[in-house]
Amino acid sequence: METFVQPIVNGILLGGLYAVLAIGMSTMFGIVKLVNLAHGDLMILSSFLCLSLITWLGINPLLSLFVVIPMMYFVGFFVQRFLINRVLGKGMEPPLLVAFGLSIILQNLLLLIYTPDARSLMTGLAVKTIFITDYLSIPVLYLVDFLIGLAVIFILYYFFQKTYMGRAIRAASDDKVAAQLMGINTGNIYAKAMGIAMMTAAVAGVLLGMTFTFYPHTGPQYLIIAFGVVVIGGLGSMKGALVGGLILAVSQLLGAQIFGPGYQLFSGYVVLLIVLAVRPQGIFGTV
Repeated sequence: METFVQPIVNGILLGGLYAVLAIGMSTMFGIVKLVNLAHGDLMILSSFLCLSLITWLGINPLLSLFVVIPMMYFVGFFVQRFLINRVLGKGMEPPLLVAFGLSIILQNLLLLIYTPDARSLMTGLAVKTIFITDYLSIPVLYLVDFLIGLAVIFILYYFFQKTYMGRAIRAASDDKVAAQLMGINTGNIYAKAMGIAMMTAAVAGVLLGMTFTFYPHTGPQYLIIAFGVVVIGGLGSMKGALVGGLILAVSQLLGAQIFGPGYQLFSGYVVLLIVLAVRPQGIFGTV
């Protein structure tokens, strides 16, 4: 039993990071009914923006969030307002193609600017560990990822429930025509919602860069993880993103512990298939 305690704890902490990866995608699906295929590449964009700030200014990666988050808000606003909004309501394929095209452009742009070398956001937290017992320790970086992930989800939940802008976004999501009749500019609302989703992607990108190495072409890898999380938890559900992140991360690390490191991703997606078989709409999804 002692051999499973450490991977379970690490999985729970990693689940907080997975939840941040997925919350922006889940939010946009709940509002615009759009699966953003460029979500992973936009997260990696924020990782490289943070890397540039660290290189130029020599600041801590977490401090760079004060610059990266506003920058990613405007990136998300621009993408939704001037690209995706133009093809909404014209079927499912055009928004997906726009997002897919944006993904390819971002990957090649990052490859051109930063070269294909592996990068990471170096921080002293990566080598710090809190020892609980002889067989249980808590990696400080994973703990920071988990706490920041929880904070992002709770702040986002409060924003949507308690602020005027949050209620306007929810109104546009529930009934676009009724919201327009009440004087809400739904196109502008969708653009602001995408900006907010990209603010969460900025946080996710910086945390990813601190925790793992990244390349210009690793966006799809994290897109798949984010997609797995939202499918398990339920598309459009914030609490579903948190629970889905915990389930996917714990199942991956337990699979690696039982069957070997090569089975880490496989075990996570076996659990994903089981959830789909039992509850296709996800744990907190609606039919």
